[in-house]
Amino acid sequence: MPCPRGRLLSQKHQNASFLDATGLKCPLPVLRARKALKAVAPGGLLEVLADDPAAPKDFQAFCETTGHKLEESAAEGATVRFLIRAAG
Repeated sequence: MPCPRGRLLSQKHQNASFLDATGLKCPLPVLRARKALKAVAPGGLLEVLADDPAAPKDFQAFCETTGHKLEESAAEGATVRFLIRAAG
């Protein structure tokens, strides 16, 4: 079961947009995040939950190639929470 929204994030990031990608397998979590980031203002934050085992490497590579910044990642069980700052 995914951890509650915002449980692992610091208080200063509670205004992040949110995407629940749990249950999705590669490459869908990254593709959904890419789509969601189009609606996030430059410098804004997107919080993503994912439980695909490949997600940590996929999100790191995604951010490196797109210019977005992976601000935080935290795991609780099989679920990983990512905080991505939109490029711009």
